[in-house]
Amino acid sequence: MKNIGVVFGSLCLIFTLSLWPLMGNAQAKECAVLLMHGKWGTPQFISFYGRRLVPICEVETVEMPWSRNRNYDATYSTAIEEIAEKVSKFRQKGTRLVIVGGQSFGANAALAYASTKGDIDGIIALAPGHVPSIMFHRFNLNTDTMPLAKQMIADGKGAEKISVRDFNQGETRTIRMSAEVFLSYFDPEGLGNMTLTAGSYKKPIPTLMVIGTRDPLFQTTKVNIFDKILPHPKNEYRIVEAGHLDTPEAAVNISLEWLKGLQ
Repeated sequence: MKNIGVVFGSLCLIFTLSLWPLMGNAQAKECAVLLMHGKWGTPQFISFYGRRLVPICEVETVEMPWSRNRNYDATYSTAIEEIAEKVSKFRQKGTRLVIVGGQSFGANAALAYASTKGDIDGIIALAPGHVPSIMFHRFNLNTDTMPLAKQMIADGKGAEKISVRDFNQGETRTIRMSAEVFLSYFDPEGLGNMTLTAGSYKKPIPTLMVIGTRDPLFQTTKVNIFDKILPHPKNEYRIVEAGHLDTPEAAVNISLEWLKGLQ
């Protein structure tokens, strides 16, 4: 019985050692992707896409201030700091490549992060969305609210709440938020302006941008956003047969190949 135990133990050791490279690879992923959902969504809206990236990178989905639950409970600058905290945790773990991405408003935030922090190694922007200038100038939303918010902030009342008309894929909602929060997201010349943030990266950062042919911004995204980004050999602009909401699903294989190319 002792001999049988010795043999069995040896076989277990050999089997474990044979698996060690696979176990090591699973634990030592060199990249991580931080994913953000779109306007009025939740992390679950982007989780399917995120799970498909797991063979290549570690993935974390986060709930941002524009979710249906948080309802604009923090300014855009605070949202940027929330992203920075997640990025820092990945760095502390020894992750070599940290990519920030998202769909719609999440893509908007990824661009804003690149323009304010820039301490990342890649951007994935899927169906970029939230365009304050369109809401303000084309649909005449919040034309009275904008000067009111600015005056409230000037008077030291920026924390007081106001009613805001928010727009998302043809639907309009009235949402209560503070004047300073409103201005941070909806100012046509602020962080929500993707033309400005795409053109002001802190450094050249590899950027994958994917847009669907049925997306309302399909005709303008390349010229107004992607073409403003600092040149990088890993920048890619890809078109998929999809609408605004299903672009992440259509972009899975493109994203996997792009991530492999970064490593």
